[in-house]
Amino acid sequence: MRTCLTGQRIVYIGDSTIRQVFWATARKLHPAAADELTREVEKHSDIELSRFNISVKFIWDPFLNSTDLHRELAGYPVPVKGNAKHINGTTGLIVIGGGLWHARHLGIKSLNSYKIAVDSAISLITARQDRKLSIHSAFNTIPERSTKDVYMVPVPIPLYDILSPSRAATITPTKINGMNKYLHQKALHNGIKVAWSHSLMTWQSDSAYEESGLHVLTSVARSKADILLNVRCNAIITKAKAYPMDKTCCSAYEQPSWLQSALVLGCLFLFLFFLAIADHAMDSKRSIWLSSDQLPGALAILTLSLAYCYVADRTQLFNKAYKRYSLTEFLILCSITFGVGVLSLRRSNRTHSSKSNTGSGSQVTPFMAREQTDEWKGWMQFIILIYHYTGASKILWIYEIIRIFVGSYIFMTGFGHTVYFYRKGDFSLKRFASVIIRLNLLSCVLPYVMRTEYIFYYFAPLITFWYCIIYLTMRIGCSMNNSTAFLVGKIVLSAVLVSLFSGIPGILENVFLVLKYACRIDWKVSEWRFRVQLDGYAVYVGMLAGIAYIRLSDMLHIDRFPENKQKNLIRRHWSVLRLTSIAFALMTLPIFWVLTRRSPDKRDYNWWVPYISAFPILSYVILRNCHSTLRNFHSSLFAWLGRCSLETFTLQFHIWLAADTKGILSLGIFGRKATHIAGRYQDLVIFTILFFWLSWLVSDATATITHWIVDPRTALRTSETVEMQNLPTVTGNDRLNRFDRRTEIFERKGILWRLPDAILGLFIKSLISRLILILIIMWVMNMVCHIKIHHAALLAKTDSDTQGIRMRQSAGHDLWHLEPRWRINVFIVVNTLIVIGGTKSH
Repeated sequence: MRTCLTGQRIVYIGDSTIRQVFWATARKLHPAAADELTREVEKHSDIELSRFNISVKFIWDPFLNSTDLHRELAGYPVPVKGNAKHINGTTGLIVIGGGLWHARHLGIKSLNSYKIAVDSAISLITARQDRKLSIHSAFNTIPERSTKDVYMVPVPIPLYDILSPSRAATITPTKINGMNKYLHQKALHNGIKVAWSHSLMTWQSDSAYEESGLHVLTSVARSKADILLNVRCNAIITKAKAYPMDKTCCSAYEQPSWLQSALVLGCLFLFLFFLAIADHAMDSKRSIWLSSDQLPGALAILTLSLAYCYVADRTQLFNKAYKRYSLTEFLILCSITFGVGVLSLRRSNRTHSSKSNTGSGSQVTPFMAREQTDEWKGWMQFIILIYHYTGASKILWIYEIIRIFVGSYIFMTGFGHTVYFYRKGDFSLKRFASVIIRLNLLSCVLPYVMRTEYIFYYFAPLITFWYCIIYLTMRIGCSMNNSTAFLVGKIVLSAVLVSLFSGIPGILENVFLVLKYACRIDWKVSEWRFRVQLDGYAVYVGMLAGIAYIRLSDMLHIDRFPENKQKNLIRRHWSVLRLTSIAFALMTLPIFWVLTRRSPDKRDYNWWVPYISAFPILSYVILRNCHSTLRNFHSSLFAWLGRCSLETFTLQFHIWLAADTKGILSLGIFGRKATHIAGRYQDLVIFTILFFWLSWLVSDATATITHWIVDPRTALRTSETVEMQNLPTVTGNDRLNRFDRRTEIFERKGILWRLPDAILGLFIKSLISRLILILIIMWVMNMVCHIKIHHAALLAKTDSDTQGIRMRQSAGHDLWHLEPRWRINVFIVVNTLIVIGGTKSH
């Protein structure tokens, strides 16, 4: 309230039901003074309370015909466009509601009297406000700071069955419904804003009313006040801080900036350009621009995905509903997930012949095979998604489990890359760039489109940071990596240096200060330090586990390792070591669970988790690989999701969740049912199917684009080799090298088609040149489009008490209404375009 209503008045005009909302607002402003006033004021009188240069006033006018009502509306100032300053004493919000007294005391004249009162009020409102409804209101309808809001409130629908006899005889459904029907007609015709959500939130909800059946509970009145304040203030708050857009109601989404439009249009241009290249390319030539048939489809998918993210989370096309935690819902969703996962169990394809000491052999899947790690990522990703969707972060024991899951991802990063670098010895720039671009392509483009930060999608930055640490650790002195002592020493030294780098105050602050002034990258140091330190040792445990796996694997195979006492000792006692490790894992998990129950809050748990997270992670790895049967099978569903877990983790922020993860998306076409389990699950099913489908497509698209950026010639040779296999064999001088033929045709082509190839030729031979070009483009975009971040802690949280109530008026869903048929039509068009792009790329 202090953010948007300082120096202004909030005026409530009406009967006792409006007075309840007034008291709820007054208690937000000054709880002690409001409670004192409730004991002092007369029942049917005007009330006023002021604090922080904000005045809240109630005018008793149950028939909506008082002089004060007309004075307030007649003196309502005309909004001045672009003027952000307010004069003390101006009215910022007027709420008008009545009708019950008409029904109670005016008999057969009640409806006509109510119509006259409504017509009089509307005539005064429309004289000062000329608001027209249009389809474009879905994208920019929230008023500027200078706009003053007037809201009509529908006649409350009481619980007729429990009304007192005298009230039940006069307050009838016929009268109430007639009044609300008339108000609805006038609102549609005159463009008046009506808070229909006040009636919807108590419809068929007996528990929302007091014993009288006429007045609602204090908590419900407080929620009604929250809705009005959200509509009035959230637009100003979100515009003031720009990011994060963490309000589920009534956010003021700005029009796309020129940079956002340029990014989407640029990707679209590239898509059309590559299509043109493909159409004009002769059958014997493939342009170096078009190194893969899948590239146009990949660009189309990426473009449409970025546009869909923007439409879903930066416009009013979809409702943004508030998260509601329910342990039952959380457990049901988890049970369904694991049930379907079990049904998708399949035998792994990656097997090799394993010989025991006796010489017998069997087909087994290797330790920590790709299918197994993908499955591990997949089922953890499912639980993390459910955790975010249900808002379970406030539950400590669930939070503790999710922190172990994030540490498991870090562990797998350390394990997998260490094993790769040790066995392959590939420290080339090509390998490094491939991993970095693949990890960051989506999370680097999204901030420019969504006006967020790279660090907001923390998973990709975190994995990137640890990959760089692993690369440097294994790269330095790589010629001596065969020495176990030297390698372990490097890992320990790396852990110490990174701990000092992230823990000593001043180091990270100076690094981020340089980024701020050199690149206009304004990240929150405390957030990054928290992320790095929270799972800081899991990556090193993964690296050590990778080294141990390689050494033990070599020792247990007869022909891979020279005979020595260490090898003979391990092979002789391997069964004992194996059983001991299994026993250790079985004991560790319950002990860990019991110990973590002692943590009183998240802060205490976060202090301990860097040092203890490795134990449950290693226990899971041991138990999952303790027998060949367990290694030979995996869940194909979980493995599928694991292969695109990076995309699901990033895209969930905008196309599955909403309001920058603080809410959930809703189509807004299921009406009242969307506030209940059935309606909520309808939205969940629809958005989940689209979310997973799009994540899978984007995963393939980013891989294709990464391959094109890193090594377009390799993709070109691969594609041309496939074509050559279908050509008749020729000999002698008739055989032309594929690239010679391409060059010959290139020389015969016109200048229009030679120019693009000539420009790209400057960069196609040098990966460094391509990487430098990408960095320059990102630097320029940062310099011309600086995002000022105001952290949410500095802002008033006016919608914090609306849990359990679906904020149906997203940007005033019923106040500025976008018809459901338009919502579903746009939804179908966007999804069809994405599916077409995905089909073309595959």
